[in-house]
Amino acid sequence: MKKITLFLLFLIGCDNNPTLNKNGLKTQNVILITLDGVRWQEVFQGADKRIINNIKDDIKKESTLKSFWVENEIQRRNLLMPFIWNTIASKGQLYGNKTKGSVMRVTNPYFFSYPGYNELLVGFNDDSVKSNSKIYNPNLNILEFMNSKEGFKGRVAAFASWDVFDWIINKERNDFTINSGAFPLTDSLLTKKQRWMNNFISDLPYEGYGTGVRWDALTHEYAFEYLKLNKPRLLYIAYDESDEYAHQKKYGEYLSIINRLDKYISSIWAWTQSQDIYRNNTTLIITTDHGRGGYLNDRWGDHGQEVKGAEFVWSAIIGPDTPSIGELSNVDTISTNQLSSTISHLLGYKFKSNRSVGSVIKKMIK
Repeated sequence: MKKITLFLLFLIGCDNNPTLNKNGLKTQNVILITLDGVRWQEVFQGADKRIINNIKDDIKKESTLKSFWVENEIQRRNLLMPFIWNTIASKGQLYGNKTKGSVMRVTNPYFFSYPGYNELLVGFNDDSVKSNSKIYNPNLNILEFMNSKEGFKGRVAAFASWDVFDWIINKERNDFTINSGAFPLTDSLLTKKQRWMNNFISDLPYEGYGTGVRWDALTHEYAFEYLKLNKPRLLYIAYDESDEYAHQKKYGEYLSIINRLDKYISSIWAWTQSQDIYRNNTTLIITTDHGRGGYLNDRWGDHGQEVKGAEFVWSAIIGPDTPSIGELSNVDTISTNQLSSTISHLLGYKFKSNRSVGSVIKKMIK
């Protein structure tokens, strides 16, 4: 009986003292997720009734009000993004609510996608990256940096709805899995669902956008299946439909996809917490590539250099090394260029690129 008791105490001790990485942190895996062009206003305040009231179609207006509008702001944002506000707000951190003195911004001057994703992944603004053209990114990014490290080779992957990610991450230079747009997944090892999607993905319309963006549902399924099968240590998922609906000024659809993406993220997090390989050693980071305009002059769907407010973004983080502070207020401004360094630090390394990169966001880490 005494031996059994000692064995049980040993197991309990192991659970309380998980393996630490080179920086003395518990994080062994990171999942990075971006929601293209989702405004901080919806994240922290929920649906905007002024914008809803401008919806021309009365049926869509009524449906949007019914689905996403309540008077109380706390309830309203919870209604739109329940995982963010039920789970991350209670066990993690959220940055970017300007009304509470928490500001996050991009450092690039362009306020659109490719420069934003470049800044996020490589840790600095590059003035030569100033369009959304399919030009291979010359800069070292956090994915390929980690793929070169011991224990991470072949354990890094990226899935994106926008096909330009093949160029942003530089598929020509890298051999880890990068899947985007209408391209089928070409890995040698595939799940039954991935093979099924491969059969028809190149024949599907790009949601009528004409901008090289596939449905986020396909990106989600490709990535989630890959996560289950291959158990990556650094996984990046880039959803995009939110940006497309915002450009089209389809506010109801924009809110609906935000709500659906929140459910996607919730399912990924729930699965990781049910798996021994990921439970209590995985950090999840969610952010966006750029902001958008405000309600005035109906610029909420626009972004770019000429759009005031499009430089402001947000982020959310949850993991074993992140203090459970919830929604931050009255803190120093943080920037998108700091996230790559923060990711590498969480994984036990110092990110070094071909230029000076943003500093680690220390408040995110114990």
